[in-house]
Amino acid sequence: MQAVQIAKAKRWAKQISITGAAQIIVQAVGFLSGILVIRLLPVEQYAYYTIANTMLGTMTILSDSGISSGVMAQGGKVWQDKKKLGAVLNTGLYLRRRFAWVALSITIPILSYLLWKQGADWITCVLITASLIPAFFAALSDNILQIVPKLHQNITPLQQNQVTVGIGRLLLSGLTLFAFPWAFVAVFASGIPRIWGNGKLKKIAEPYIDRSQRANTSVQVEIMRMVKRILPSSMYFALSAEITVWLLSIFGTTTAVAQIGALGRFSLVFSIISSITSIVVLPRIARLNPKSEKKLFFIGMSILSTFFVCLIAVSLLSVLSPYVLWILGDNYSSLKQEFVLVLIAGALKMVSGLVFGISTARGKPTNSMHIIAGNIMAITIGALFFSLNELAGILSLSILIGFTSLIINVLNLFLNLKFFINN
Repeated sequence: MQAVQIAKAKRWAKQISITGAAQIIVQAVGFLSGILVIRLLPVEQYAYYTIANTMLGTMTILSDSGISSGVMAQGGKVWQDKKKLGAVLNTGLYLRRRFAWVALSITIPILSYLLWKQGADWITCVLITASLIPAFFAALSDNILQIVPKLHQNITPLQQNQVTVGIGRLLLSGLTLFAFPWAFVAVFASGIPRIWGNGKLKKIAEPYIDRSQRANTSVQVEIMRMVKRILPSSMYFALSAEITVWLLSIFGTTTAVAQIGALGRFSLVFSIISSITSIVVLPRIARLNPKSEKKLFFIGMSILSTFFVCLIAVSLLSVLSPYVLWILGDNYSSLKQEFVLVLIAGALKMVSGLVFGISTARGKPTNSMHIIAGNIMAITIGALFFSLNELAGILSLSILIGFTSLIINVLNLFLNLKFFINN
């Protein structure tokens, strides 16, 4: 028995180390692309770029609204059956296409207003909006397609695709921004490689699914049940996930918007951790047999280990902040305090997201209204004590929101322990 446990531990250590190494490469390439954009774009154009990227994230959240979580949960039940998994996948893709048009109708007017608020003329607004379309349509399916190799733990082709897309973005950004240092060019250069990578994802998923299967009504009902549970929080998080950028875009200066965008590049540390949990941990939790006696131990160790890794990352980067900020250039090298606040906010968001993902993978996501009510309370308290037109004040508010969300998600997990034990 002990030999079996040791063998399992070795397999886990090997898979996590391989996945982690690959994600370091993926994030390093993405980081280089981000630094290239920061250094080549003027502060004003980088502020526009930050707003556009934030809006792309909002578009993606709204077009998903819990669909990918539903696909993961339903796919985890039938992952060994090509026909049933194909039906789950195509149902998810069908729903995302329908949600996409709603997301566009909501976000494009908001994007135009925020760009105008920061001084962009109408031509710039149109060009930036148009440049977002390729990346948005690629995002409609890539999150769903990735679920198939994740469930089968066929991780290597998935990561190779991510590395290739990242290198393509780096090369395209470098070739275009030297000659055309405009925000819409940077956004467009980022989106084109994602379309190519999307095509590769379809080929990676192909051996595990029957693509001829049509969207299934019963699967759609189950996915929509998950969507209805998550949708209110998805709509709320679409606006609140990047609340720092939203508030600075409305109340702050163009320089402050550029600063928060530049500092956010160092969230790659938590992106690496998030990618590992998304690729290795959450699919395995979704697949756990209801009769398994080690479910709670596995869930608890996943949360604790992620927390300690985030704690080490925050501590180490805080000590090295003068050297880290030098990478961004002279415009951002004095933001030591703000940098530490960004790290703390990112760590809280990472751990909170993991806890929420675990609950969702087992079919009991945190009630949307609890999250919204808690975050509104945090925003109200934060608005009374923090200055919302200063970067440090906005980041302090972000930390308060992240801490509140973490507490709510942990409470949901704890209160549903009996369900997790029996299902």
